[in-house]
Amino acid sequence: MVICGTPSAVAVRASAPPARWAVRAAQVAALTAVPSGVWRTVMGLGIPVGFDTRELSVPGWFTVVCVAMSLGVEGLTFLTLGLVRPWGEVVPGWIPLIGGRRVAPLAAVVPASLGAAVLLLLTIPNARGFGGAKGAPTGPALVLMDACYAPLLLWGPLLAVVTVDYYRRRRGVRGR
Repeated sequence: MVICGTPSAVAVRASAPPARWAVRAAQVAALTAVPSGVWRTVMGLGIPVGFDTRELSVPGWFTVVCVAMSLGVEGLTFLTLGLVRPWGEVVPGWIPLIGGRRVAPLAAVVPASLGAAVLLLLTIPNARGFGGAKGAPTGPALVLMDACYAPLLLWGPLLAVVTVDYYRRRRGVRGR
């Protein structure tokens, strides 16, 4: 299979294809940050969502922080897809110096495992919602905010199971 589009970048898939459930889990994981990102961006734009932003620069630096954080988190969730896509096994050819080379399995498994552990440690204590924090919304606005952040509770466990599937498929495969 041609991974990178050039004759020198021809690579044979090094492992069995991912299970259908793993692909779905990775896709869901990649979407878990969308609702909170939208909520955060809306807040950063100054649209009232119940959070007290009077002491923040809205619009201004706080807007930039909210948008950057939303894009950054969504970018990280997107990396979960690399565990079920060819670019998680062979570096895309457009990347200088390493394009077309196989990804060593542990180069993906170690950061993904650490990421899943950190996510679980960050999300489990907040699973009961964010009510009571200084400036946090109350009433229906709190329910909306919690509903937007609730999908993030799935990211850690989904990343963990997709990582285990990736490791099982790729073990014994050596990078070049």
